[in-house]
Amino acid sequence: MATLRKQYAVSRYVYSEDSFGEDYEKVYRVRKTTLDHVKEYLTCDSKRAKNAVLSLLPIIGWMRIYRVREWLLGDVVSGISTGLIAIMQGLAFSLLASLPPSYGLYTAFFPMLTYFFLGTSRHISVGSFPVLSLMVGAVVTRLVPDEGPPANITGFEGLTQDQQRVLVASSVTFLMGIFQLAMGVLQVGFIVVYLSDTLVSGFTTAAAVHILVSQLKFVLGLTVPGISGPLSIIYTLEKIFVQITSTNICDLVMSILIMAMVFIVKELNDIYKAKLPVPIPIEVIMTVIACGVSYGFNFEKRYDVEIVGKMVSGYEPPMAPNVEVFQESAVEAFPIAIVGFAVAFSVAKVYSIKHDYTIDGNQELIAFGISNIFGASFRSFAASTALSRTAVQESSGGKTQIAGLISAMMAMIVTVALGFLLEPLPRSVLGALVIVNLKGMLMQFREIPYLWRRDKTECLVWLGTCLGAILLGLDLGLVVGLGVELLTVIFEPKGVKIFRIPSPIFFANIEFFRDKLVEAVCTTCLPIFCRRMMTLQRGSRDLVCQTTEESYMNMEELDQPTDLKGFPFQMDWNAELPSNVDVPRVDLHSLILDFSAVSFLDISAMKGLKMALKEFIRIDVDVYIVACDVYIVEKLHMCMFFDDEILTSMFFPTLHDAMLHVLEKHKDDTKNGWVVRKNCSWTYYTILPELAWLLLPSGFKITRQKI
Repeated sequence: MATLRKQYAVSRYVYSEDSFGEDYEKVYRVRKTTLDHVKEYLTCDSKRAKNAVLSLLPIIGWMRIYRVREWLLGDVVSGISTGLIAIMQGLAFSLLASLPPSYGLYTAFFPMLTYFFLGTSRHISVGSFPVLSLMVGAVVTRLVPDEGPPANITGFEGLTQDQQRVLVASSVTFLMGIFQLAMGVLQVGFIVVYLSDTLVSGFTTAAAVHILVSQLKFVLGLTVPGISGPLSIIYTLEKIFVQITSTNICDLVMSILIMAMVFIVKELNDIYKAKLPVPIPIEVIMTVIACGVSYGFNFEKRYDVEIVGKMVSGYEPPMAPNVEVFQESAVEAFPIAIVGFAVAFSVAKVYSIKHDYTIDGNQELIAFGISNIFGASFRSFAASTALSRTAVQESSGGKTQIAGLISAMMAMIVTVALGFLLEPLPRSVLGALVIVNLKGMLMQFREIPYLWRRDKTECLVWLGTCLGAILLGLDLGLVVGLGVELLTVIFEPKGVKIFRIPSPIFFANIEFFRDKLVEAVCTTCLPIFCRRMMTLQRGSRDLVCQTTEESYMNMEELDQPTDLKGFPFQMDWNAELPSNVDVPRVDLHSLILDFSAVSFLDISAMKGLKMALKEFIRIDVDVYIVACDVYIVEKLHMCMFFDDEILTSMFFPTLHDAMLHVLEKHKDDTKNGWVVRKNCSWTYYTILPELAWLLLPSGFKITRQKI
């Protein structure tokens, strides 16, 4: 049976500001005065106070609608199931942070206490995340290496190596929390949109490779010092293979058996998840068995197996972070804060859509910022969420963060009363549990052929991010990924350039604006014009150079100052030059200025803008201004901005209208080597995430320069 298909088409005229004004009557809005805004800001009534409290404490919102009879049992079951996994993952992920395992239980407890009150997601499980743990571990091993003296930090005096590492990890986490809290207070939760799904996928896959390599020393029972920095993964593998003949067979066999059992049971959990009330906690089962076998057969002494050892019983008093560590780790702490929030927000968004409630990105930043600051004060390390743990919390019946609170209480019970039972646990078991839980992230390698078939640009972003993070480290790799992603959205059409101004233009930045405009669009346009006109007027052979295969123009000559006085306003590119002289044409026929973010324009800026526009019009470049605020247009009229050359017809209401106008005007224009595709299909492109979707012709590319 054929699928029913319906077609629709949106058709309207291409509008300039002039033609739009002819067809539609302008509606004037009542603008508030500065005094009105001040009064509104300072006014506090019961409704506004209520909204402020509900925004800051989202727990009040969902507690008021909590259905005890329907939700409580599910939350309790979910909390117990999630708590068991959180305990095991906390122990395992602490190895990634180069910390004693007991501090992983701190991360499973303290951050959740504050997120319970401040977080807007009802389903994510707050605690350790392997990627963040590894990024924190890189800072820890850099400042407190396994071999050699630690960094010259005053606070390290009188501390053991483990205590120094705990101080570094908690200080980095504290600074991470400060960054997140500051971004939340400043309402910059939108920053997460700069991390596309493709970039995050490539980044987490690279992190999974780093995690896998970092855990090999535990699985093989080798002594390999922690290495950080560019190419650290290569140096780590080199040290592992040099010692491969010293592998501890007991560790290796035990790790393989545990990984095989956990993998099989997890697959069965996925297959029969509809029939199982809760997933089988295979990690907990295997940990209990490994603890019993290790204790009964005395693996530590008989087979030289490294075990967890002494567990910290109870909680230590809070401590202040170290300012010197702040100075040493600020560069790493910021990307840790961004990655932690991006992962948590992405996971939270999935479940908020599924269960039909809203989450607030800025409030999530505040919640995680305070949670990490609070947790770091009690020696926990970076907290976010883990998809596997969150999936268990949601699938086992969790409806609210009461499940998260119960899971935190379970971590507290183990820390206070049952920690000694985990002391005989081999570290190779924790390493095996970490590796087997990397399956989801490592399977993202399957996205490469899919992206290559569907979108080669996205594939380039994925590969660039992944390879950069693998070879250069996660912090630099994230920067590389962002750079590759931005480069892939910088496009350039033949003969058309779009320049977006992201701020008001006024007397202090108008010259900077003009310089950046020329730099981004055409650095040689004006010099080319000057030399061509001087050649036409004087017939001089000395002012230009012959065109050869090796040298198109003498750029030094073009940089020399010229006097425009006496030149005609409009360039005539068809005027005949001397037979032995060649001056190139300007390979640009249309310049579009995106004024969507320009909220203010003063008199000085108008003069500078007018001069800049005439410079381009002078060399036969059509200039268009799009999405200009109606009040700025009115101000331009009042200030006599328009004349015989700068017309109101240059203004268009949208970028799409301007592009359609350019397409129509130049569809048959090939005399200057400009090519515009005909009969092109229409596709949506985004230039940068902060822009709305723009309807542009397929195959068109756009250059955007921020100032």
